[in-house]
Amino acid sequence: MSENRSSGMPGRRGHMGGGRFAPGEKPKNFKSSIKKLVKYLGAYKIAIFIVMILAAAATLFSVAGPKIMAKATNALFDGLMSKIAGTGGIDFSYIGKILLFTLGLYIFSSAVSFAQGWIMTGISQKISYRLRKDISEKIGRMPMSYFESRTYGEVLSRITNDVDTLGTTLNQSITQIITSVATLVGTLIMMLSISPLMTLISLIILPISAFLLSAVIKKSQKYFRTQQEYLGHINGIVEETYSGHTVVQAYNKEQETVDEFCSVNNVLYSSAWKAQFLSGMMMPVMQFVGNMGYAGVAISGGLLAIKGVIGIGDIQAFIQYVKQFTQPIQQIAQVINQVQSMAAAAERVFEFLDEEEEEQSPADAVIPENVTGAVRFDHISFGYDPEKIIIGDFSADVKAGQKIAIVGPTGAGKTTIVKLLMRFYDVNSGTISLDGTDIRKIPRGRLRENFGMVLQDTWLFNGTIMENIRYGRLDATDEEVIAAAKAAHAHHFIKSLPNGYNMVLNEDASNVSQGQKQLLTIARAILSDSKVMILDEATSSVDTRTELLIQSAMDRLMSGRTSFIIAHRLSTIKNADIILVMKDGDIIEQGSHDDLIDKNGFYAQLYNSQFESA
Repeated sequence: MSENRSSGMPGRRGHMGGGRFAPGEKPKNFKSSIKKLVKYLGAYKIAIFIVMILAAAATLFSVAGPKIMAKATNALFDGLMSKIAGTGGIDFSYIGKILLFTLGLYIFSSAVSFAQGWIMTGISQKISYRLRKDISEKIGRMPMSYFESRTYGEVLSRITNDVDTLGTTLNQSITQIITSVATLVGTLIMMLSISPLMTLISLIILPISAFLLSAVIKKSQKYFRTQQEYLGHINGIVEETYSGHTVVQAYNKEQETVDEFCSVNNVLYSSAWKAQFLSGMMMPVMQFVGNMGYAGVAISGGLLAIKGVIGIGDIQAFIQYVKQFTQPIQQIAQVINQVQSMAAAAERVFEFLDEEEEEQSPADAVIPENVTGAVRFDHISFGYDPEKIIIGDFSADVKAGQKIAIVGPTGAGKTTIVKLLMRFYDVNSGTISLDGTDIRKIPRGRLRENFGMVLQDTWLFNGTIMENIRYGRLDATDEEVIAAAKAAHAHHFIKSLPNGYNMVLNEDASNVSQGQKQLLTIARAILSDSKVMILDEATSSVDTRTELLIQSAMDRLMSGRTSFIIAHRLSTIKNADIILVMKDGDIIEQGSHDDLIDKNGFYAQLYNSQFESA
């Protein structure tokens, strides 16, 4: 199921957030990324060794062809000369055997090449699978701060574009490099066996080719890195603009959005154009150098044939070898283009895999048994930026089963308290304890098993309504799911939908209303049956009548459970055991609703301001 994402996190970033590279900047840790990629390939070293053997065999059979064909040409030429001189004729039987043998050689070489390609394709796909699997597992271990400082598109680009580029190029480039190198070596041996002098003339092109290649590679690599980086930025802009197109249109920001896209797209276009232009120069330059060597070989071969040093068939074979010799050099030049894209993609993938992770399980881990839900905040302070503290000195003692409401103006730190309780972030100082155990000593996964959440921003998946509710407890039966929906007063509207509980919600769940989404998330929380419930503006998207019904259901649900309720609608939390009134990150008042009204303090002002018009 694909996640229906919603933002609303603090520090929501612009499209050009952290981790950006200026156009033209050279890649960092290039060699390190290649080493890590080689380490991934190490798991398939036996298969790669077999590929190398097959490549060498295919090359051996292919390279031997022209030399064998030279015998047929020489036999044909000698036969013609003998026929002209009247001393003999053409031995077609001998020539036919040579041709049939050569045909079999090429067929066998093609079959070996096919086997080599099949194995290499399997290796590259397994590498892509492992990388995606590692990235997926990595996401579960990364801190919330990473995702709140980057666009979704930027992260998705590494899983899709970068891994696809890496896998495709890996399949093509490694096979091509092995084949090209084997062809170079085999061809060189055959050329030397025919004429060392002609081989020396053809080898003059190598230093020229190497010089030109190194110059182009050095110039183009930085543009490939920028191209891959800004492809991720483009994905981020498109993803965010598409998901928020209603807001863009509502605020008349179409032109600003287009301008921002064009600005990033211009950088992508510029870097991609330069990268492709420079790498595209390799092939024509190498062809020109190769043709120069080819001309030199043709002239010297003709002179040697006139002197009778070599035969006509040998010249023909050598010319074919010269073509075969320059072809792998040209192929390597082309592959270097792909390898640069692969290196840039690999660097971004491994850069992501090397990101700092959350501590999953401390060395002195404690796993509390039979959790009752007692929570204590002991002089905690916190800031998303350690130099900008937003919660100064927060203390509260919540007994098991109590219903705690947290109220205060926007930006007071209410939602931040919940994030600290769930360990999406850790406090800068002080302690938060669950049943007397510091939550930093409890593995994050085991800690969160004890919490059920309903957030202000609904969070649904592309899947059936039954599946979305069951996400609260995956082993729940259909009857339990329906019971949870009834408790959340969602059963009636679900039954009125096409296919009822089996109706499929689309990717952004836009085929149900916002209030209905909220009811489904509440049903999911009810199904989870957790010891501690967190309700962050849980009824903000439902009408007043439904809110009253949900409130009664929630009261039954929260009976005997510790509950934290964040609410702006103060009428919904009058029956809370304790109301914590926050302002500027600190608790300025606490007590029951009646006690706080009697004090006529900040809470009384907030409460009364909601009914002034009445």
